[in-house]
Amino acid sequence: MSEAFQPAPNPSIAQTQAPRIEGRGHVLVIGNEKGGSGKSTTALHIAVSLMRDGARVATLDLDARQGTLSRYIENRAAYAKKNGVELPMPLHTPVMISSLNDRREAEADERARLAAALEPAVGTADFVIVDTPGSDTHLSRLAHTWADTLLTPLNDSFIDLDLLARVDPDTLKIVRPSIYAEAVWKQRQIRAIEGGRPVDWIVMRNRLSSLAARNKRDMGNVIEALAKRIGFRVAAGLSERVIYKELFLSGLTLLDLKRGGGGGGGPSLTLSHVAARQEVRDLVASLNLPGVAPAEAVAPATEEATEAPPPAE
Repeated sequence: MSEAFQPAPNPSIAQTQAPRIEGRGHVLVIGNEKGGSGKSTTALHIAVSLMRDGARVATLDLDARQGTLSRYIENRAAYAKKNGVELPMPLHTPVMISSLNDRREAEADERARLAAALEPAVGTADFVIVDTPGSDTHLSRLAHTWADTLLTPLNDSFIDLDLLARVDPDTLKIVRPSIYAEAVWKQRQIRAIEGGRPVDWIVMRNRLSSLAARNKRDMGNVIEALAKRIGFRVAAGLSERVIYKELFLSGLTLLDLKRGGGGGGGPSLTLSHVAARQEVRDLVASLNLPGVAPAEAVAPATEEATEAPPPAE
């Protein structure tokens, strides 16, 4: 690690669980620079979990051209209307990149667009969840400076770990942090200079295998070592399950399903789905968000029915 790269340690749980600033929502940015890591799926599942606990949630889609989160929420609204069910819906805003040719003008335009979407959201919602593109964009970098909590989904493979650091293939020692890790460090420094609260950075290991494979063990060892060097916490994410892909078209999350199918014509909520639903709850608890019970205080969830039936096949 270069001498210039000297990250401060991640803030303590006590710091990150400080009471929410009156009149200002807590901003959760879900970001990395790789596609296919499950950012949009994670964003909506966290949003629904928070809303089902009574929180007011706003969502922003900064990858508006791809628009995965926006389409997910559109599908959700269409499903609710078609089936005559009430589903918790976040206040959603897509933020488009600037079409201006001049770089400085485009960046100023994007700064204004993001502020126009974020400022009213943090003024009315308890939590604002920002979904960022799977690439390095000016909008994404701006969003990182707003983050109270930064959540980085990472598929459990050394290909995706390259997002955070270069690793020696023979010794598995960390050679140096990646461009994204350094970018996050710089954005955290900007926030500190501006007097903001410390950013709680969490890396979640997505698509974990249920098998105790060597790759899984090696990944765990490297990530834990890297966490100490560049200052983030590690959380278990969402396992590789087909149900996440199936639910996208209906806009549902695992937290919306109920046992027995409810007349929806689709598969019933299986034990596998119940286990996946607990993964979501455990993830939300591990974020240590203001007003949300921390992981050690969360009891295992029951299998009670919720509002929406599974989608028809």
